[in-house]
Amino acid sequence: MKQIGLYYVSRKPADTVRLLLVLFLFLIFNGCTLFKINVTPTLGPLKEKTVSGEGGDKVLLVDIKGMISNKKQVSPLGVETNVGLVDQVRETLKKAEKDNDVKALILRINTPGGTVTSSDIIYHEIKKFKERKKIKVYAVVMDLAASGGYYVAQAADRIIVHPTSLTGSIGVIALKMNLGGLMEKVGVNVEVVKSGDHKDFLSPFRSLTEDERLIFQKTIDNLHQRFVTTIEDNRKQLNREEIKKLADGRIYTSQQALDAKLIDQIAYMDEAEEFIKKDLGLEEIRLVLYHRSGQYKSNIYSSPPVPPAINFNFLSLNLMPETPGPNFMYLWMP
Repeated sequence: MKQIGLYYVSRKPADTVRLLLVLFLFLIFNGCTLFKINVTPTLGPLKEKTVSGEGGDKVLLVDIKGMISNKKQVSPLGVETNVGLVDQVRETLKKAEKDNDVKALILRINTPGGTVTSSDIIYHEIKKFKERKKIKVYAVVMDLAASGGYYVAQAADRIIVHPTSLTGSIGVIALKMNLGGLMEKVGVNVEVVKSGDHKDFLSPFRSLTEDERLIFQKTIDNLHQRFVTTIEDNRKQLNREEIKKLADGRIYTSQQALDAKLIDQIAYMDEAEEFIKKDLGLEEIRLVLYHRSGQYKSNIYSSPPVPPAINFNFLSLNLMPETPGPNFMYLWMP
């Protein structure tokens, strides 16, 4: 045994294991149910990075990629790797608004869509930014701008897609799981006490009644009409009846979308860049984007940041929805 201060530490491996086990049990029985090890620095503020070009006039690339939601991005070990997309966009616009050299935005879109509310917030934030800043916004679609991605693109003055892009999927979807048959097979019964007939109409433990299905459908229809109205407000080339025919949930190739007047142009990114220079009347533009390092500063859509950690109680696989129950989605689900 070797004395260190008031404590004795054994050099025997077995004693060391026993000591660690005692400490572990001590932590558990004293209410410590979450064991964390910080492995990365906290998220930091946005910093500018030049992507291409030179000169003083900047065009800012804003990525709209992945599932559109405000759910924080977390690694399988529970490490927070990024804030939600709504947070990212809002913070980006806030920084860009202070820079007088930013002459335009490019929304670089690659998403199947996402939640109705997050898609609508991002669309709203970009529209308000454009009005305040008095600059143009261009949407450039990479692989996919479906449903919520196409909804966000409505904030742009011009929608440009790659030759092989897919877009459209104009519509709303919400899923309700019915586990009633499975529960009956395993002999489990759920008893519900409720204040009204429809309080549990989205319960996963029973089927919808006909009245409940009508209620659910009306909600979907109202959100769908908002989508159609948003397109009508921004795509002056189309009238409402034309949009309704196109808004049946189908996906469109780039050429089909151009023929249907859902987009304005088919071009590669470098061709889009040349068009934007001419459209802005500039000889040179510098494409920039914002990236993170250091300390992160939150905004009104952010929840307080938590230290990145390995969570030994639960490995996050990013499979859980943002909120319990069904989510109403502007989402392509092939």
